[in-house]
Amino acid sequence: MTREVPLYTTDGVPEARVTNHPMFTEDGLTLDMLRFWKADCDDVVMIIHGLTTSSDMFIMPEHKNLVMWLHEQGLTDVFTFDFRMSNRHIYNLEPHRYSMDDCALFDHPLALEKIREVAGAGKRIHVICHCLGSMSFVMSLFAKKAEGVTSVIANSVALTPNPPTWSVIKGYVFPFTIERIFNLPYVSPNWSDYPPWSLGRLLGKTVSLFHQECDVPACHMLSLMWGTGWPALYEHKNLAEITHRRGGDLYGGTSLNYHRHVIKMISNDKTAVRMYPRKPEHAALPDNYLRYAKDISTPVLFLTGRDNRVFADSNIMCFKRLESLSAVNNHELLILEGYGHQDPFMGERVADEVFPQFLPFLRKHVPTLAA
Repeated sequence: MTREVPLYTTDGVPEARVTNHPMFTEDGLTLDMLRFWKADCDDVVMIIHGLTTSSDMFIMPEHKNLVMWLHEQGLTDVFTFDFRMSNRHIYNLEPHRYSMDDCALFDHPLALEKIREVAGAGKRIHVICHCLGSMSFVMSLFAKKAEGVTSVIANSVALTPNPPTWSVIKGYVFPFTIERIFNLPYVSPNWSDYPPWSLGRLLGKTVSLFHQECDVPACHMLSLMWGTGWPALYEHKNLAEITHRRGGDLYGGTSLNYHRHVIKMISNDKTAVRMYPRKPEHAALPDNYLRYAKDISTPVLFLTGRDNRVFADSNIMCFKRLESLSAVNNHELLILEGYGHQDPFMGERVADEVFPQFLPFLRKHVPTLAA
C-alpha cells in the first residue's frame, strides 16, 4: 500500500511546538498525549478521539483541522489524548476485556493530572471529545473522577446510547461471531489488504460485495464495524477524497469488548452502567453513571450530526434526560445539519461549517473568547 499521507504525521499543525507525554495507568497500560503549543494560555484544551481512531483525526493535514482552528481562536495550548482505544496502541490488536469503566477510572483522570503537571496547575481545562471517547469521558465526569474541568463538548454519544436497530442487532451478534466462530482477536478496516486467502481478507472482500456506494474497502468495513448505512460513519460528500482513501490509517483494528459494553447499556434502559459490577477494581465507580447527575455543574455541549447513523439521537436523548435530572441546568444541545457521526471533525469544510458553531458555547466559558 502506497500512503499519500505519512502514518502518524503531525504536519497538519506545522507552526506548533509538538511534544509527546507518555503516562502509565494503574492497570498497566501506556497512554500518550501530544501537546501542540504555540503560546502559554490560561485556557487549555484536551481533545479525545473515539474507538479505533486516534489523535490523527484532529490534526489532519489535508484541511484546516481542529487543533489549527483552536490555535487561531487564541486557544494556543492544545493536548490530544491517545487513551487506551487509540489505534496508535498495538495492544488493541490483542484479546482483552477492557471496558469504558477502565477509561473512566484509569485513563481520563490521569490525562487531566498530566495536563496540570505539564501546563500548570492553575489552568482552566476544556475538553472536546468524540464517540466512545466522549462516552467514557462523560462517564468519568459524572462519576466525579474527572474533576476540575471547566467545559466539555461531547460529540455523538454520552450517557444514553441509542444506536439504530440494525446496529444493535450487530452488537449482539458481531463479537460472538468474530471471536468464537472465526476465532479472530479483533476486527480491522484493513482486512481487504491482508494476505491472499487469509480469513481477514476473505471477510473483507465479502463485506465489500454488499457495499457498492464507493470503491474503498476500508470504508465498507467501517460501515460493518460501526453504524447502519452505506456509508455509516459519515457523509461521503463531506470528506476530502484523500481522507476517504486513507480510512484504513485513520481508523484501526479493535477488540470487541467495548461493543459489548454499549450493548449492556442499551439493555439497561439505554443508560451508561458498569460493565462488570462485581469487579473490585471498579468499586469506586457508580453502578449507574446518572447517579450523581444532580451534583455535576460542569457545562456540557451535547453535539450530534442530524444524519448520525452510528449513535442516532443518543446525545439528544442525553440532553433531555439531564434536563429532568440536573439541579444545575447549564447543558446545551447542538445539532449539525448535513453531518453524521465522524465528519463533524474529519470533514473537508469543518473549519468553516462546524467549528464556528462551537464559539457561542466556548465564549461563555473561555474569558479570552468573549465577544
